[in-house]
Amino acid sequence: MRYLGVMDTTKKRTSLYLDEQLLGDAQRLLSTSGPTETVNRALKNAVELELRRGLLSTPFGITAEELQIMRDERSNYERPATSGN
Repeated sequence: MRYLGVMDTTKKRTSLYLDEQLLGDAQRLLSTSGPTETVNRALKNAVELELRRGLLSTPFGITAEELQIMRDERSNYERPATSGN
């Protein structure tokens, strides 16, 4: 799987029934030139989106209470005065 750092060049030939209007919309939005490129780009985008969503839901090994403590400590930090005035 290319998206996890490993190049997999396996291809599968298949037949699909595609909604032509949806395919056309996808081609315009993705700037692709044909059905194969469009479907592959859409699949790639879907995989990347779900991987990012998974990262957002990862707790990074800290509890909500620990996160609040870190936020509180950060807000107590005195920032240096700026000489913009």
